[in-house]
Amino acid sequence: MEAERNQRMPKVAKVKNKTPAEVQITAEQLLREAKERELEIVPPPPKQKISDPEELAEYRLKKRKGFEDNIRKNRGVIANWLKYASWEESQKEIQRARSVYERALDVDSRNVTVWLKYAEMEMKNKQINHARNIWDRAVSILPRVNQFWYKYTYMEEMVGNIAGCRQIFQRWMEWKPEEQAWLTYIKFEMRYKEVDQARNIYEHFILVHAEVKNWIRYAKFEEQNTSPEKARTIFERAIEFFGDEYMNEELFLAFAKFEEKQREHDRVRVIYKYALDRLPKDNTQNLYRAHCTHEKKFGSKDAIENVIFSKRKLQYEQKIEEDPFDYDNWFDYLRLLEAEEQLDLDFIRDVYERAIANIPQFIEKRHWRRYIYLWIYYAIFEELVAEDLERTRAVYKGALSIIPHKAFTFAKVWIMAAHFEVRQKDLPKARKLLGTSIGLCPKPKLFRSYIELEIEVREFDRCRILYEKFILFSPEKSTTWVKFAELECILGDIDRARAIYEIAVNQPQLDMPEVVWKGYIDFEMEQRNFDATRDLYERLLDRTSHVKVWVSYGRFAGSHFDHDSARKVFERAEKTLREQTKEERCVLIEAWYQYEQQVGDAEWIAKVKKMLPQKVKKRRRIINEDGSDGGWEEYYDYVFETDEEARPHLKLLERARAWKKQETGQAE
Repeated sequence: MEAERNQRMPKVAKVKNKTPAEVQITAEQLLREAKERELEIVPPPPKQKISDPEELAEYRLKKRKGFEDNIRKNRGVIANWLKYASWEESQKEIQRARSVYERALDVDSRNVTVWLKYAEMEMKNKQINHARNIWDRAVSILPRVNQFWYKYTYMEEMVGNIAGCRQIFQRWMEWKPEEQAWLTYIKFEMRYKEVDQARNIYEHFILVHAEVKNWIRYAKFEEQNTSPEKARTIFERAIEFFGDEYMNEELFLAFAKFEEKQREHDRVRVIYKYALDRLPKDNTQNLYRAHCTHEKKFGSKDAIENVIFSKRKLQYEQKIEEDPFDYDNWFDYLRLLEAEEQLDLDFIRDVYERAIANIPQFIEKRHWRRYIYLWIYYAIFEELVAEDLERTRAVYKGALSIIPHKAFTFAKVWIMAAHFEVRQKDLPKARKLLGTSIGLCPKPKLFRSYIELEIEVREFDRCRILYEKFILFSPEKSTTWVKFAELECILGDIDRARAIYEIAVNQPQLDMPEVVWKGYIDFEMEQRNFDATRDLYERLLDRTSHVKVWVSYGRFAGSHFDHDSARKVFERAEKTLREQTKEERCVLIEAWYQYEQQVGDAEWIAKVKKMLPQKVKKRRRIINEDGSDGGWEEYYDYVFETDEEARPHLKLLERARAWKKQETGQAE
């Protein structure tokens, strides 16, 4: 037992402190330190020197066996084949390298790298025929790989086989490659001064790659080869080729620049005008800029103005396209067009038609206020500028048909249409228009305009009928009653005019009753019927006690009766207005005082003067809306000496003035 105990393993010491160390060492850190200290440097293998043919044969056998083993393990890895062929080439075993490349092509005949390495090996070893054979096979199998064609043509050109190189290019072009291939072919021909050949290539090129830039290249080619007429022909063919549907701004810019170099400035202007008339407005910014620059260099003042005009047209077209319901842009655009010396009536009409086609989307009058003026301007343009009366009538008819008269109307349009018919000496049509407007959408302005028209043609019976309808439509309009009565007065029917005034003053809801009363009073005064006038003043004072009525009544009584009558009116007014505001009472007394001064009676002048109030400055407390104290404010008040309650204040005021005067005298 003791022996067993002695053979037992000693106890492992327990770790008392199990907290992590402050500095942690990772495996990555240990490896980095080992690398930095170069603790695991492996010496390079010793260089093997081959000294006799047997060792060389043994070395080659060993390497070939390794390459063959790798190929056998994974036949599809092309990198192994390429390494194998490259090693054989380095050993000057060209035939073996060919064999490796051929075996690799059997594995993957569409691998581009194998073909390139194979052909480059043959070229490096000056095996031109072999290389030519490889390139020919490559382009036959992979004709879309442009790299083969580039290297093939380059090789043939380097060895001086120009005819063969041209044949290769021709074969290549049959596949319709990308643009750079065609340009390379053209450069090849130009290196050997074969301009006709290059021109033929361009002819095929612009059909295969029918893009504007390629046509421009062709034209520049002709220009560089001193053939401006041919270059111009190419530009013209390009414009015809692309037509209006595929027209491009870049083509016209290049064409104009070419003609500018040839100093054909008239041709340049024609090109710019042709392009600007046909191209979409969004794609002509550079064209307008170039046109403006050309005219500034070579054009006259009128030409420059035309260019600026065209540029502004483009700007307005863009704004209109962005927001066709911004009518201010339409107005500005139309003003620009109508300001031109040579008006294009058809184009202006087209713009007007486009403008009025943008009908407001909401049936609210505020949205239509600007829009309706497009129709008005259109009608004025047709009548005064284009002088086409039938079109003018059609425009007015279109405007009246598009307005939603059940919701609202525009009296101005009806009136202008009627006045147009009057200018054409067609009074029945004008009456029909105004009558239709009153029946469809009656408005005070329409009634007044219709009445004015009938007055001008002296059809007073029609005027009476219209006034009667107007009053039935809007009996609260005071001016209508007055105008109706004035018409009857002019016609000499005094009783009818008086009856109209009587009916008017008895209307319960007049908008301005003072206008009717004033008209009635003035009417009776004109008829020298002063008693009736005084009765009217009395009737009016039963309804209102306004200070102006009292003042007017007093002056009337003094002018047409006697001064005592006037003073009685003023005294009544002064007693009545004591119950109203002090300001009105003050106005009345001042008017009375002026009247007495005109009469010249000293006694009454002194009496009325004594009635004039004193203007006194006072203070009062301000109470805010929330009930809080807002402080004090000063104001002026009127104190009348005739009032009993005002006398103590006036006596105090007189004593203060006397004391102040006494103090001033003692100081002097």
